[in-house]
Amino acid sequence: MKPVIFGLSGPALTVEERAFFADVEPAGYILFKRNVETRGQLRALTDSLRALAGRDDLAILIDQEGGRVARMGPPEWPAFPAGPAFAALYDRAPMSAIQAMRANGQALGLMLRDMGITVDCAPLLDVAQPDTTPAIASRAYGGDPMQVAALGRAMLEGLAAGGIVGVVKHMPGHGRAIVDSHYDLPTVTADAAALETDLEPFRTLAHAPMGMTSHIVFQAWDAERPATLSPVVIEQVIRGAIGFDGLLMTDDIDMKALSGSAGDKAAGAIAAGCDLVLDCWARMDEMVDIAGRLGDIAPAARARLDRAMATRRPPEGDFAELVGRRDAFLALA
Repeated sequence: MKPVIFGLSGPALTVEERAFFADVEPAGYILFKRNVETRGQLRALTDSLRALAGRDDLAILIDQEGGRVARMGPPEWPAFPAGPAFAALYDRAPMSAIQAMRANGQALGLMLRDMGITVDCAPLLDVAQPDTTPAIASRAYGGDPMQVAALGRAMLEGLAAGGIVGVVKHMPGHGRAIVDSHYDLPTVTADAAALETDLEPFRTLAHAPMGMTSHIVFQAWDAERPATLSPVVIEQVIRGAIGFDGLLMTDDIDMKALSGSAGDKAAGAIAAGCDLVLDCWARMDEMVDIAGRLGDIAPAARARLDRAMATRRPPEGDFAELVGRRDAFLALA
């Protein structure tokens, strides 16, 4: 097994992809809008991925946060609210916001589980600042670390009740970035004392089964390398100060915050201490490059992957009832 999660080019595996994935055996796959059309098509796609891997516990990921970050949407699937909706309710009624988020996460989990998806790249634990880039601010759970942790915990618990593994992101915090790492490399100049605010939600939820890095340079910790490529940030901050011992994957290595070839970036992330590389865009030449640069998954990383996937449990709850409960709470805001 290679320590990489690959994207797919379309709504079904191509002949070339099927042969390549069978040979490489990636640790998992991630789905985007280009892979999602109808219920029947999506379930057939995820079934084909499991059959190819020969594993029922295959990690099949999707970014389904709600709001603008939703790969599955109307008319085939219902829309879900983004983080700020729950943050607004938290300002008025914290316990109601927590219950709303838990119901929201559980409904999301049921929807994803029904389609054969096993992992949702949520919750987002980035603590918003007044100048946070809109790429994060439009999704964040608020600017208070205790609030972010409380809503993040509720999302994790809800997803788990729906039968889905959650991913906390973007470690060690994306809230101080004022540019979008999809297009530029953010640099954070705050000192280590100030950055304790950013670490707090991740530290509170350090037991999460999976986590995702951020492509950000933190001058207080490593002025030369973004977190994804920094052994200092991964070993001393994420594994050390935060205490996270779950599966650590990169954010998409194709984002413009990182420079170099796909293979260089993938090898650098694994060398820095990431367990898995996330490569989303299904470009065959880049996937071949990555596979050629990576060895087999490290035993410790495989153990974390297996442990994370073993946290899945049978889904519970009624989708319509959960959505109704969530919306009744949100109406209070």
